[in-house]
Amino acid sequence: MSAESGASQLVSVVALLGAAVVTVPIFRRLGLGSVLGYLAAGLVIGPFGLKWFSDPQSILHVAELGVVMFLFVIGLEMRPSHLWSLRKQIFGLGTLQIAVCTVLLTGVGLVFGYPLAVSFIGGMGFVLTSTAVVMQLLAERGDVALPHGQKVVSILLFEDLLIVPLLVLVAFMSPQVVEPQEGSRWIAIGIGVASLAGLIAAGIWLLNPFFRILAAAKAREVMTAAALLVVLGAALLMQLGGLSMAMGAFLAGVLLSESTFRHQIEADIEPFRGILLGLFFLGVGMALDLGVVAANWPLIVSAVLAMMAVKAACIYMVARVTRSSHAEALDRAVLMAQGGEFAFVLFAAAAAAGIIDATVNANLTAIVVLSMALTPLFVLLLRRFTHPEQPSMEGIEEAKGLSGSVLIIGFGRFGQVMSQSLLARDVDVTIIDTDIEMIRSAEEFGFKIYYGDGTRLDVLRACGAQTAQSIAICIDDKEAANRIVELVKHEFPQAQVLVRSFDREHSLALIAAGVDFQIRETFESAVEFGKAALASVGISPEDAETIALEIRRRDAERLELEIAGGDLRSGIPALYGNARPAKPTPTPFTKPKREARALNEEAAEIIGEEEEE
Repeated sequence: MSAESGASQLVSVVALLGAAVVTVPIFRRLGLGSVLGYLAAGLVIGPFGLKWFSDPQSILHVAELGVVMFLFVIGLEMRPSHLWSLRKQIFGLGTLQIAVCTVLLTGVGLVFGYPLAVSFIGGMGFVLTSTAVVMQLLAERGDVALPHGQKVVSILLFEDLLIVPLLVLVAFMSPQVVEPQEGSRWIAIGIGVASLAGLIAAGIWLLNPFFRILAAAKAREVMTAAALLVVLGAALLMQLGGLSMAMGAFLAGVLLSESTFRHQIEADIEPFRGILLGLFFLGVGMALDLGVVAANWPLIVSAVLAMMAVKAACIYMVARVTRSSHAEALDRAVLMAQGGEFAFVLFAAAAAAGIIDATVNANLTAIVVLSMALTPLFVLLLRRFTHPEQPSMEGIEEAKGLSGSVLIIGFGRFGQVMSQSLLARDVDVTIIDTDIEMIRSAEEFGFKIYYGDGTRLDVLRACGAQTAQSIAICIDDKEAANRIVELVKHEFPQAQVLVRSFDREHSLALIAAGVDFQIRETFESAVEFGKAALASVGISPEDAETIALEIRRRDAERLELEIAGGDLRSGIPALYGNARPAKPTPTPFTKPKREARALNEEAAEIIGEEEEE
């Protein structure tokens, strides 16, 4: 390779990274998401923009590994038992959605005047949702592990399985007469089955011992190389068997999901996954042929909108039939209403088989790419103009006409633990919270929690705050806690006010507001943790308890200094620090085991004079 070609390749790499680094933060800042940023960057630097790149397909072929690695990471989170529990969603929900969408999207092609075979290929290409776009959007929202996210993942997995029989179907539909060699189809099926069996066998018997040996070598870079080897090797094995690379990587992830090295492998793969997936979106942006769009824009624009609308309607209908809520069904419909990266493979195979011509292939590719680019925008618009569906209040009792010696506001982790002391002595307590799911869950454990917002005066009155001896504010919202304190101190002066504090600054504000007791939410647990840490280095339990008492005393002293000084820095002298002082002034925690003894007569006289004084 010449120096000029090497420099040219380096310029291309710099251009790709620069486009992503500049564009993606801007789009995220505007609230448009990273996917749309990558697509826009690819369009700008591609052959139909600034022409920095002339062959986006070559980039897409490499960047498809980002999708492969994404599915490997998803597989790491899918233990076999969990995957088995999703079988009804994968094969049931997936089959129903694909069947309905296939029929109606093929009908859209017929309406546009295409023959049945072309309409079917175009419809199936649009049925295959973009795993890359959907998974990235789900990951950015943190929804992958949630129940509605798992349904989407299940459908995507089934669609990945579908590409193989679709390619076989394309071969059968081809008008080109090709005499197959005797037994060739059975050989291809056998190779596919053997590849799948080989991957499963390697995952069960080889992968864990393999990583155990590498871990013993304690070479981090070798572990990273091994993780990449597993992902790419599984993908290659599936590709050689005529199956989906992404499916191979997913299966490898599932087989490693119960491995002790799962988290290490995921951490090693994550940077490569992110970079390659970003590169994939850049390649998709480059692949949008603006010339084709400009030449056939009435057809392409109308087809994009029609296909997305029909697919969204199908997905919404299937979701509602399978008992998903309106909000969940609408979100899934908008999220999955686009064609995907496997459509490019299907269209290329159909063009090679003579089912569609080059013009139709270009038009269908432009339709799919535009749908992928529009999806993040539609998702953004949906979230902006719709409100989250309020959870059902069925079976939830609102606070009304209550009374109790102690009113507990907030029944999260903190409130649950503090309530045990009161309930142990049969103290009459009233508990309110605004988390409906938590209220339902608490009932299963024998608690009666009422729905009520403690920041509202009418709710506090309905809870019997005017007769309560104590009001315990256990919520984890600092601002809301301050509002409740203000209300309670003004309206219910008879009640003792106990508050869960967020930090030292919040504690000072609560003390200034006149609460009767406050405690930082992590203070006591941190003191106990410190005692355990002392024990772990050989300190006796008695000495550890003495030190814990000293820490509590010094913390109280520090708080008094901060109250007097009106500043958090006022209490610094009461802190133990690990920066070496100019003149060490050690403070013993334990009493000396023997009395001090004078080393000479002069010192003895000084000690005697001090004792007389």
